[in-house]
Amino acid sequence: MLFAVLSQSALHRQAAHSAELVSLLAANEVGSASTVGEGAKAVPEPPAPTSNNEQAAQLFDMETEPVIGGGVAEKWMRARTEIVREFNEVTHCRSTADCSPVAQRLIDLSESGAGQSGRAKVGLINRAVDLAINPASDEAQWGVSDRWSAPFETLGSNRGDCEDYALVKYLALRAAGISQDDVKIVILRNAFPDEDHAAVAARVDGEWLILDNRTLTLVRDSDLVRTIPRFVLDQQGARRFVWASRKPRGRIVSRMS
Repeated sequence: MLFAVLSQSALHRQAAHSAELVSLLAANEVGSASTVGEGAKAVPEPPAPTSNNEQAAQLFDMETEPVIGGGVAEKWMRARTEIVREFNEVTHCRSTADCSPVAQRLIDLSESGAGQSGRAKVGLINRAVDLAINPASDEAQWGVSDRWSAPFETLGSNRGDCEDYALVKYLALRAAGISQDDVKIVILRNAFPDEDHAAVAARVDGEWLILDNRTLTLVRDSDLVRTIPRFVLDQQGARRFVWASRKPRGRIVSRMS
């Protein structure tokens, strides 16, 4: 899970924007509770033009704003650098058959959905990654409160917490040919247990599916309850969800218990 300092005032502000909380399915044991650092600054910028595909499905039906600085942005910057390096290694491995064991393992995971497309392909890769990693907290594995391991490192140890699962899934989906525009990592604030949690969002046929290591089921972003979307991480960097922009849709918002 993710350990860092979340400002209580920030949580109250978000709760004020939403009369209710948004939510995840029941969890398996994945280590101790954790929080994501908030010390990031939102920087306003003019809205960038969006493609028809982006307009068709906006993640959580919410706009985002860029975040500069702070624990989440810094950790993602380092992780993204490792993902690019490892993606290039996978590409080289496929073209030359000169593969390290972890690169071959990542390729095997990415090919779990071979012959499939859409939701079936994403679901098979999600399941393969979930079964390939044993849940372990950063405290138990590394003796520190928060450590984001690169995908190859996680596959080498066979252990990790929520963001480690998410980083491996992100790379495996990209290696499987999923567009970088259709794969993101999301940081969610759970209502119960009270902690931050990382998962992957994959866009399939115009809708976003949440890939959570705590369940093998793919859940639409509109079907989450008791969870507050906090950050989204992708090739553009780290961005913060803007609650004032949320458009009610389906079951995104549910009554606070």
